[in-house]
Amino acid sequence: MQNLNTSLAGWGSGLLGILIFSGSLPATRVAVSGFSPLFLTAARALIAALLAAALLALLRQTRPERRDMMPLVLVALGVVIGFPLLTALALQQITAARSIVFIGLLPLATAVFAVLRGGERPGPLFWLFSCLGSATIAVFALAGDTSASSRGDWLMLAAILLCGLGYAEGAKLARRLGGWQVISWALLLASPLMLILTLATLPPAWHTISTPAWLGLAYVSVFSMLIGFVFWYRGLALGGIASIGQLQLLQPFLGLALAGLLLHEPVAGSMITASTLVVACVALARRFA
Repeated sequence: MQNLNTSLAGWGSGLLGILIFSGSLPATRVAVSGFSPLFLTAARALIAALLAAALLALLRQTRPERRDMMPLVLVALGVVIGFPLLTALALQQITAARSIVFIGLLPLATAVFAVLRGGERPGPLFWLFSCLGSATIAVFALAGDTSASSRGDWLMLAAILLCGLGYAEGAKLARRLGGWQVISWALLLASPLMLILTLATLPPAWHTISTPAWLGLAYVSVFSMLIGFVFWYRGLALGGIASIGQLQLLQPFLGLALAGLLLHEPVAGSMITASTLVVACVALARRFA
């Protein structure tokens, strides 16, 4: 019963994290209309680091040990710097709809790094349903977007690889340090560089920045960069990196729904069918993880 409760808590926490992350690409798409990708990356990390520092001080958290430094560097490289910067650059080259297809590859990237870095060994059926879920996303998204920049595609692919590494490393540390503590220490570790980059890339004219761009910056700073990771790393730590990582298969469709509501992009009717297939793949991957 305790194992079941732990598993359910892991899936619930992971799902909440995915709901928060689903707004990241639409919010980034809006934010890059007013800010440069480099400033957006640095500013969001710096704002989140200030909030994280306040939480760590308020709750009197113990500093990480020396052996935790390298994993924290990898977390910072993957989810604090790499993924935000590369996706912001990609969204200047390709549409939000096309960028979302690559998020479907994130569960595979996370699972691969879980094997390489986390010591997990999911079975063959897990890999089968993971690949089927990712393939469903790829077919769905690519079928509606035949024109795109190859540079943007490569940027998204690199972003997914770095994010998968950051997720896997963070999940390992979350088992000892706690989920929100991991992302908080990673943000603090990257904050000196982010401060320098923020000051070096300040917008030349603040009055020209639209309100939606400011709201996009606020969302990716507070929710995408900090609050989402509190729930996501907790879910990965409780339920297993490879297993809970399959919830990421739902993120593209949640993101498309938000894009339709917030960016007024049309949502294809085929999304419902594809979503059903993806949910089935997630459930089966969970069963055999």
